[in-house]
This record gives sequence, structure tokens and C-alpha cells, in this order.
Amino acid sequence: MSIIEKVRKGNTSSGIAALGNAFLAGIKGIAAAFSGNGSMFASSMHSLADAVNQGFVFFGSVLAEFPPSKRFPSGFGRVINIFCMVAVIVVTVMAYETILKGWHLFQDPEESDGLLLNFIVLLASLIIDGLILFKAMREIRSESKTDESSNVITVAFKNVKKASPATRLVFYEDLVATSGALLAMVGIVLSQFFGILQADGLISMLIGCLMLFVAFRVGYDNMIGLIGVSAPAEVQDKLTTILLDHEDVVDIHRIRIVQEGRLYHVEGTVELKKGLSLAKADDIKFELSDTLLRQSEVADVLLGIIEDDGEKSREEKGKQRNIPKTDE
Repeated sequence: MSIIEKVRKGNTSSGIAALGNAFLAGIKGIAAAFSGNGSMFASSMHSLADAVNQGFVFFGSVLAEFPPSKRFPSGFGRVINIFCMVAVIVVTVMAYETILKGWHLFQDPEESDGLLLNFIVLLASLIIDGLILFKAMREIRSESKTDESSNVITVAFKNVKKASPATRLVFYEDLVATSGALLAMVGIVLSQFFGILQADGLISMLIGCLMLFVAFRVGYDNMIGLIGVSAPAEVQDKLTTILLDHEDVVDIHRIRIVQEGRLYHVEGTVELKKGLSLAKADDIKFELSDTLLRQSEVADVLLGIIEDDGEKSREEKGKQRNIPKTDE
């Protein structure tokens, strides 16, 4: 696979978001410099943080697509988690600066001008961030394998945990970005039309707190991703059902399905019918492994085989099927 093909396989939401937010950070920064408005400054800092983060994340998503090598036999799936953690640090620093600026403006409010310029810039931000957010929502629907006819907004909020780390970061950041643009508009209206100058600093601090929420949410998700987290229940059900549907598989002795990035690593032992020859059992093992590897979400499979031990798994599922024992 060429470098260009690897770049194309990178997370498109984060790539588009990085470009869009870089543009927004520039025009918001210019507007904040001319008007002296604290809400606009907070919004520009947020867009700058988003642009840097999403650029990092896009680069990480490209590296995560590199195949396993002799030196790195487990592949590069968790690289994206590392880049997302770097993005969390950037967001946290920007959030601190935004809250600090807001606090100063709240204690010592200043009049600002450039009302029309600020509103035009914030309207552009609302449109661009809204489109990026909608794109991330569609990515979540696609990555969660949800019906394309379902409501994209509802599906995005319900299934965001099933999306890749890069898509989750874009979703959270641009959800806050669109909210931040609306809040900044409210701050400008309150300070310039109603004379409540402290509103400018208050809104700035609120936007900073929303950025801290994003940092915490994304940081937590990627921390458990770096440690290694079990696959969602529906993914485990799907993959274990594939194994149990084979006519010669009696039970699953043990299984572990670990998520790395947006892919899953499967390791387990299946119990086969008694009396099978070694050659036949070996053929079944390779057949099962090949079937799992054909699933788009599976990165690699390591299966062992044993003869039926006559014992049932701890719980039952569906039509008297057994839920396999999972490694804690």
C-alpha cells in the first residue's frame, strides 16, 4: 500500500475538521484583535485547539493503518490513542488560557466594538463547525454499522462510544465548537445591547469549561484504549455467534476480544465435537480463523482447539446457546 493510499485511509472527519478549524481560528483571531471581544477570543482559542488536535489525530489515524511488522507484530492500532492523548494536553492548555482571559474580563470588563464583524465571523463558524459535526455524526453511523435510513443525530449520540477514537474526538470537539459559537453570540448581545459587560467574561469562562469537558471525555476514552479495553457486547456477540454457528463447534472454552483503535484482536479456544481427526480439527481451526478475519472490524485472530470437555459455559444465550467465558 502506497503512502497516498494510507493517507486516504486516514480518518476523513479529523482531516476536514483540521482544515476547517484552522481557517476559523484565523478569522476569529483577526476579529478578536480588532474588536477586543473576550467571547471571540475564547472562540478563536477553541478553534485553534481544535485545528491542532484534529491535525494530530488525522496523522495518527494514518499511522494506525500501517500493517503489523516483525518489530511491531501487534500492529499500530493504539497509535491513534497516543495522538489523541497529545490532543487532550493541547485542549487543556487552551482551556486554561480561555478561562484565565474570561476571569480577567469578568473582574475588569471592557467595552468592545465590531459587532457586525463578530457576528459574521461567528455565523461562519456556526455553519462550518455545524457541517463538520454533521460529517462526524455520519461517520459514527457508518462505523457503528447502523441502518443508513435512521436519524443521524439520534444515532450519533447513542452510538458515539462505538466510533473510532478519531471520530469521537471530532464529534465531541465540534459539538462544543458549535455550542461555543452560539454562546459567544449570546455574550456579544448581552454586553453590547444590554450593557452587561461581565457577560463577555462569563461566556469566555463557560466556553473554557466546555473545552475542559472535551479534554476529560476524550482523555478518559483514550486512556482505556491505551490500556486495552474489551470489545462492546454486540461485537462479542457477533463474533462468538460466527464461531458457534459452525456445525463442529460445541462450545467456546475461553475468548478475549480486545479493541485497538477501531479494530479488534480475537484470541480464544473453541471446543470441537469428540472423535474428529487431528487433520480435520486443524482444517476447522483455519476455516474459523479465516471467517473471522473476513469481518471488516477484525485485525487478527489467534484460535486454539480442544475436544469437548462436556461442561457448559457459565451462561446461556439465545436458543440454548452458550455465552463463552471471557477473560477479565
